[in-house]
Parts: sequence; structure tokens; C-alpha cells
Amino acid sequence: MKGQGIKNFFDTHRPKFEKGGKLHPFQSVFEGMESFLYVSDATTRKGSHIRDSIDLKRTMIFVVIALVPTLLFGMYNIGYQHFHAIGTFADSTFWQVFIYGALRLLPSLIISYVVGLGVEFAFAQIKGHEINEGYLVSGILIPLVLPINTPLWMTAVAVVFSVVIAKEAFGGTGMNIWNPALIARAFLFFAYPSQMSGESVWIRLGSEQAIDGFSGATPLGLALTGIVDYDIMDAFWGFIPGSIGETSTFAILLGAAFLIITGIGSWKIMFSVVLGGLTTGLLLNIFAVNAFMEIPFWHHLF
Repeated sequence: MKGQGIKNFFDTHRPKFEKGGKLHPFQSVFEGMESFLYVSDATTRKGSHIRDSIDLKRTMIFVVIALVPTLLFGMYNIGYQHFHAIGTFADSTFWQVFIYGALRLLPSLIISYVVGLGVEFAFAQIKGHEINEGYLVSGILIPLVLPINTPLWMTAVAVVFSVVIAKEAFGGTGMNIWNPALIARAFLFFAYPSQMSGESVWIRLGSEQAIDGFSGATPLGLALTGIVDYDIMDAFWGFIPGSIGETSTFAILLGAAFLIITGIGSWKIMFSVVLGGLTTGLLLNIFAVNAFMEIPFWHHLF
């Protein structure tokens, strides 16, 4: 069987990577590739341990599966926004729209994984520890939280910064106090603000970049001007400009439901995050209005 052949390949070459073997410096790379394909046959020798069929690899793969709806819709929305901006959406097929978006997003995904895993492999070799599967999720999340027009070199810089500063500096997966994907987004926002804000970063126009009267403002950006160009259903389904993976509430809810049903995610944590965000936004909104109108904030509480 093909699967057994691959297993035999690892078993045959394992001695070369063990202590005393000529390829021992690359032991963590060998173990990382093997554990990605197969359950590790390493056993504990002392102490009490909990045995479970769900390990870190499977947990991360479940999260990757939960991100697939958001990823696929993000690809479609890239094409949707593009063809709407140039005025040819009515003449375009579903696959033209989707393939356009997929071809624009795939380079960012490839850069994210190649650079991020390269840094992780390098740290594993230098520090002599195992390669963790945490970046399987971060590799997708980083492109999804960025605008579509983010240059590839900028994505690579953000990936290196997030993996080194937000993760490896704290000891690796499970010990970091910040989310690497959000740190990558924050780093780019403060380091290259012109590439992370404004109207031109949200919609990929390609050769049609100089279209007269084009506006790629997000709904929040339009709200600041008093213009409402999108209805509530556009915002729910995700047919609005924004970072690639943030626009579709429906796709995000599908992923959340999958994580809750499989027991990987906690609805209590998800609900707390949403409630905390809504509460913070409400309070900041109240204080902003009060500061502008010079009205005591408690007048809005009664």
C-alpha cells in the first residue's frame, strides 16, 4: 500500500537523523514531517499523563477546516469586488469571479506558509525542539486579516515579525501571549499605514487601477461620511470591501459552528469575545459623542 510505503521510507531513514547519525542536526525537521503524516509512536516513560486521540495536530487541522468557508468566500469576494468596480460583473460567470479571486489570494497564502514554516523550522533546528503544528492555522489567518492589495514582500516581513516576536520569543506554540496573525496585522498597520488604510487597498483592480470615480471604501469608512451604500444583508453575507477573511459573517459563523460541534471551540469564549467587543465599542462610541457634544456620558445611560 502507498501509505505503508511512505511509513517504511521514514522507518528506513530514521537512523540517519537519530543521535550519532550523519543527518542528526536535522532531526527536528524529520520528526516534524513524520508527525504531520502519522501519529507519533513516542511513549512517555514517567509521570502521570492524559491519553487522548485528539492531539495538537488534529486540533489545528480542525481549525483549518473551520477556516475553509471564510477562505473560499474571501476568494469569491475578491473577484466580486473587482468585477463590480470595473463594471463588468453582470457579464461575468461564477467561475470567472472565483478564479480571479483565487489567483490573487494564492500567492499570499504561499508566501505566508513558505516564510512562516521556514522560520519555524529554523528555530526548531537552532533550539533543538520539536516542530509544532500551530502555524498551520496562522499561515491561513495572516493573509485573511490583510487587505487584498498588501504587497507580497510586506506579507513576508509581517510573517517573520509575528513568528519571531509574537511566538518564538515566548517559547513557541501554546506559550505565546499574543495571536501571531493579529500581531502581523498590527505590525503592518503601524509600520506601513498607507498600505493598510484608505480606499485603494481593499479592492484588487489590476490593470484597471486608474478607473475614474472608483471608491473602495469599507462600510465603516462610508459611515463616517454619512453615506450608507450597503444594506444589512450585504454585510451578513459578506459582499462588502474589507480584509479578505473578515467580510462574511455567515462564513465565520459556519466555522464557529463546526468548532463548537466538534468540541474544539468553546461557545462561552466566543460569546465572551463578541460581547466584550460590542460593549467596548458601545462605551467608546458614547464617550466619543459626549466629547464632541460636551454632554455628560451618564445622560445616555438613563
